[in-house]
Amino acid sequence: MEKQAVVINPKDNVATVVDDLSANKIIHFSVGQSERSVQLLQDIPLGHKVAIQEIRIGEDILKYAESIGVATTLILPGQHVHIHNMETQRGRKDQ
Repeated sequence: MEKQAVVINPKDNVATVVDDLSANKIIHFSVGQSERSVQLLQDIPLGHKVAIQEIRIGEDILKYAESIGVATTLILPGQHVHIHNMETQRGRKDQ
């Protein structure tokens, strides 16, 4: 099975795609020793993140088992995760 996305840590709730991928495509990836798949709800550009599970408003977005931001909207599995639906908490001067 061709790897179409990379998940670094089993705690991650996003995967990074390894090619430009179109909406409705079913992609395959590994989480630990488990093979998983998700159907894309949107086009995902090379190197961008896709949700591999539901992420609720205010929940951490985890990549490398580290929070890279929080969800600003409900993010469904297969949705593109980027600045339109997440906010970084790093480097903010108001905290």
